[in-house]
Amino acid sequence: MTERVLSQRELNRALLARQLLLERARLPLPRAVERMGGIQAQYAPSAYIGLWSRVEGFEREQLTRALERRTLIQATLLRGTIHIVSRRDYWLWAEAIRESRCEWLRRAWPKIAALDLESAGTRLREALRDGPRRRDELVALVGKDEWQGAAVELVRVPPSGTWERRRADLFGLADDWVGPNEADAAAGRALLVSRYLGAFGPARLGDIRSWSGLGRHEVEDVLAALSVRRFRDEQGKELVDLARAPLPDPETAAPPRFIGTWDAILLVHVRRTGVLPEELRPRIFHTKAPQSFNTFLVDGAVAGTWRFDEGRVRLEPLRRLTRAEREELETEAERLSAFHA
Repeated sequence: MTERVLSQRELNRALLARQLLLERARLPLPRAVERMGGIQAQYAPSAYIGLWSRVEGFEREQLTRALERRTLIQATLLRGTIHIVSRRDYWLWAEAIRESRCEWLRRAWPKIAALDLESAGTRLREALRDGPRRRDELVALVGKDEWQGAAVELVRVPPSGTWERRRADLFGLADDWVGPNEADAAAGRALLVSRYLGAFGPARLGDIRSWSGLGRHEVEDVLAALSVRRFRDEQGKELVDLARAPLPDPETAAPPRFIGTWDAILLVHVRRTGVLPEELRPRIFHTKAPQSFNTFLVDGAVAGTWRFDEGRVRLEPLRRLTRAEREELETEAERLSAFHA
């Protein structure tokens, strides 16, 4: 059978639907975060803005409370970056990437990989036995290089890494904060691939690898066991997807949405969707701003940046806006200004 070709606009609407950006969802936060494929959260307020744009009635204290109650967990996970995931996903994600993370360390930082990282992990466990401690204390205990590669799973503990205290510098043992690790690596890889397709699909195999850090054979093994459907993009490249994941009509209206820095829908693993027009990519990501800028979407694509200044959200368009587009944006900006306040 000839595989169906999906246009960029179809892929765009699929992404927006799965990212809860076509219509705000009424979901518990852990479920919303799972649907989003986790939240990349190097800058704490961006996680709050991401949820505000996606979850109906979201208020700032809800995320802080979820982190405090441990229904959401903040830790260094995919690609060595800070992510927020649900409690039930945490250990599965950690196990899924453990081997590839160790391999990456040996390849990228061989001098660190050659250190006694098991001993560093043991010392960190001992230091954290009585509860969370500051990053500076832990680095001083084991050394800067050992800290980067220590064989122990740590989580970031609130109030650090929240809107109220943005620096994520308080750490605890994952075994204590999340609970015992009973995860299986193969099950973790299956979940990770499913989470990616559910949040960002349909996708090329390389996109899954780019996001997850898993190897080609690991991804292929998971896909072989999953019930997937296959498509082609306009360049003829194969796309895979979950069997029952939504594929909205390409003419589905996409309301204006405000996006924070680091939002995953702007990163290279979703270039196929056109959310960030390629002519704008150098203006949103460059050496002086690797974290990107706050952006806003019009008709499912970045149309400008925004900033919160003197009590209000200010728009900085990167293309000409129609009167109707500006009016819709201003209404949404007023709501975001109230959220900030």
